Amino acid sequence: MNIYGRSDLEILREIARRLKRRRLNLNIPQQELADRTGLNRATISGIERGKPFGVLTLIQILRALDALEDLGSFVPDPGISPLQLTRMKGRERKRAYRKSGEISSAGDRKKEESEW
Repeated sequence: MNIYGRSDLEILREIARRLKRRRLNLNIPQQELADRTGLNRATISGIERGKPFGVLTLIQILRALDALEDLGSFVPDPGISPLQLTRMKGRERKRAYRKSGEISSAGDRKKEESEW
């Protein structure tokens, strides 16, 4: 199934499953992970069961599991295209704008999914 066809809760559960699998592969008990992160063991348990958690908590867990480098594939740095950089004369872009009536690629994706 396409990831865009999954609910937010399903995606959260998948992230939780992968974090738990990483912890178990490293043979780290929940209490030890809690100690490493400064979180409560019950919080770790809840996260692994799919309870919602914040980005800061994710960073703490990834750091404790020596997996911070995985953020690079999770949210890759898009950089600036050479063409765009030339147009902007070396200045970094600070705002996004859309012409009236233009649909974003995310909007296009949602429209396509609703047609299925």
